[in-house]
Parts: sequence; structure tokens; C-alpha cells
Amino acid sequence: MKFHKTPLEGAYVIELTKFEDHRGFLARFFCERTFAQAGLETRFVQINNSTSVRRGTVRGMHWQAPPHGEVKVIRALRGSIFNVCIDLRKGSPTFGEWFGTELDDTNRLMMYTPKGFAHGCLSLTDNIEILYMTSAFYAPAAERGLRPDDPRVGIAWPIPITEISDKDRAWPDLDPALHAMAVEDA
Repeated sequence: MKFHKTPLEGAYVIELTKFEDHRGFLARFFCERTFAQAGLETRFVQINNSTSVRRGTVRGMHWQAPPHGEVKVIRALRGSIFNVCIDLRKGSPTFGEWFGTELDDTNRLMMYTPKGFAHGCLSLTDNIEILYMTSAFYAPAAERGLRPDDPRVGIAWPIPITEISDKDRAWPDLDPALHAMAVEDA
């Protein structure tokens, strides 16, 4: 695996190392030793599977408040997504900034999103399927979010958002004082 730094400290794009022959290839999705050597989280307690039927479907931007903060490692198994993380760590020089990249079933890239970051994705094709590992159990009372179209954050989604849940549409815009406090213990 190769860990490529993003402009947001602690967030990485992960490139799988493929071992190929005439039958196909093998690649590690996760290796505790390799993640530890890179200084990344090695304990994951859930592996989640998500699908979206239509191109233009957004899911996010979500995180869990302390002490339930979670690291996420995201990979597209089918189709293509634009995967985004937003730095919400109190005192971070990149607070409120976002990074996004395309993850798909051809490039097989993954994104490592650390604690204190919001995460979301937009389906670029119909019938996408993603798999993601989390380092903390889902805690409904700790669930937080902000609108994917928040003008303060200004995510440059590569295609229009055409499908969004009522819940994701209802999240507030980023209020630096309120949201920075929500993840100050990340």
C-alpha cells in the first residue's frame, strides 16, 4: 500500500499494491502492520456497505462527536464516487477546508479520513457500492453533520446533486464556533 498525503493533515489517499498474474490480481485492503508503520489507526470495529442507485446521489457530510469520533477508510467496490472530507478539528490551520477525490472500481483508491473530519460522497455513476471501515461503533446520539452544499465550505462537487435525504438536507451550515467545539477532542 502507498499512503499519499492530502492537503489536510492526517487524511490520505491509499493506493493498493497489486500482485498480478494471468488470473488477475491480489491486493490488501487492510494490513494492521502497514497502517501502524504509517502511523494510522489500526483498530476497526465495523465494516459498512452502502449503495446508491442513482448518479448524483449525495450522502453526507457526517461525523460523530467525541468521545465517539471515528476514523473511516472508504473504497468504491462498484461504480464511481467523489469522496470528500472536511477538517473540523478545533485549532487546525485547515479548519473548514475540504479535500475530495474520485474513488472507483477501476482505480481502486481508498480514502483515510481521520477523527475530527466530516465525510461524504457523491455518486458519479448509477448503482455505486462502497465499503468502509470505522474505528468506532455507530452512536446515534453522537451523530453530527453539515449540509453538503454549505456555501462557507464550498465543496466543488463535479456533478449536480440530484438526490439527497431529508436528514442530510436539514443539517446546518458550518458555524465555526459550534462545530469546532463538537470535535475539539478528536
